[in-house]
Amino acid sequence: MLLADNSQLKANNTNLQKMIDFKEAQRIIIEHAKSFGSEYIALEDADGRILAEDILADRDYPPFNRSAMDGYTFRFSDWQVGIRNFHVQEIIYAGMQPSRSLEPGACFKIMTGAPVPAPADVVIRREDSTEENSVVSFNVTEIRQFQNIAKKGEDLQNKEIALRSNNICSPAIISTLATLGKAEISVRKLPSVAFFTTGNEVKSIYSAVSHSQIRNSNEWLIKSLLKKWLIKPALYKHIADDPVELESNIHKATSYDILIMCGGVSAGDADFVPEAMEKAGIKKLFHKVAIKPGKPFWCGLMPNGGLVFALPGNPFSCIVTFKLFIEIYLSNSLGLRNSTIQNLQFEGKRVKKSNLDEFFPVKIQGKPSKLQPTSINGSGDIRLGIDADGLAHHPKENPELLPGVTLDFYSLL
Repeated sequence: MLLADNSQLKANNTNLQKMIDFKEAQRIIIEHAKSFGSEYIALEDADGRILAEDILADRDYPPFNRSAMDGYTFRFSDWQVGIRNFHVQEIIYAGMQPSRSLEPGACFKIMTGAPVPAPADVVIRREDSTEENSVVSFNVTEIRQFQNIAKKGEDLQNKEIALRSNNICSPAIISTLATLGKAEISVRKLPSVAFFTTGNEVKSIYSAVSHSQIRNSNEWLIKSLLKKWLIKPALYKHIADDPVELESNIHKATSYDILIMCGGVSAGDADFVPEAMEKAGIKKLFHKVAIKPGKPFWCGLMPNGGLVFALPGNPFSCIVTFKLFIEIYLSNSLGLRNSTIQNLQFEGKRVKKSNLDEFFPVKIQGKPSKLQPTSINGSGDIRLGIDADGLAHHPKENPELLPGVTLDFYSLL
């Protein structure tokens, strides 16, 4: 019995030596990240795209001394010499200029956003004012020069960088681009993606299935994950477990920037993908990563410099490997180098079942936010982790997780 246990231990150690650490896998992937180029698009199509250029201010912002309040504007010097009652010379609305220069001892009634014309250099709020018969007095004892005025150029000066490249076009950035008059912008080009699912037992959701067949959920899973990056596969096909058909289709996909495959990368008799990759001229970078789930993951380099990501067949493994490997490639290739990994406290207990780095579904709860494990019945569970907000990393060196430990968290939202 002891001999059998020792033999099993040696076999496990041998298998572990054939695998690479997931951080080493990420390093290799980042090393091969490359730009997909840039393109000009209309501002109306820019939501979620990534800026490929620095955006400069086309003029000073504000472009004039702007009133920040509804109220009255006059010379600060008039107040300093003791004038407290001002004749209302004219009303200035937003977008308007006064018809003549401000007279000494007079003021303009002014609206929020309107230009404050020199020599006026202070605005008093309407709430602090009393106007009668076109004469206004103020219920304040102290004022300061340029009070309630946004000064010309205080936000941005002409030709100053307003937005840096590699920013994602959020609603706030879209608004800023519109303010700057950018009807067209340069953005990072999205990659061309080919995507194949495999397996004789896998059937379309539009087809009837027997008791021994499964529906092709991975097609919809990967397409949904890519959609968050605004990427739609240019080529999709489901391929049977046939070496000739696999090689033929893989060869056709080598002109794309990225090839993603699901299934057929393990060590079974019908797992033909690794061999088909090599026959199609794709160089293996690594095969098998010391993680659970997702261990059979395969990564290769196409002749055009694009990468191939061959994911395991079960859906939860697809999620893990997509988050760990495909997203880090997309991030670096598109110029988004800041890590999206968060560090949060774990609340619960978890015992590891392997000597690998494990990733498991968690939910964020409480204040301050803490990670709670969610229920999943193994990596093949069709529920995937539908109650989860993300994945937590259980490091290989920690057999057990206890409450209060800090874990790396990968958001699924």
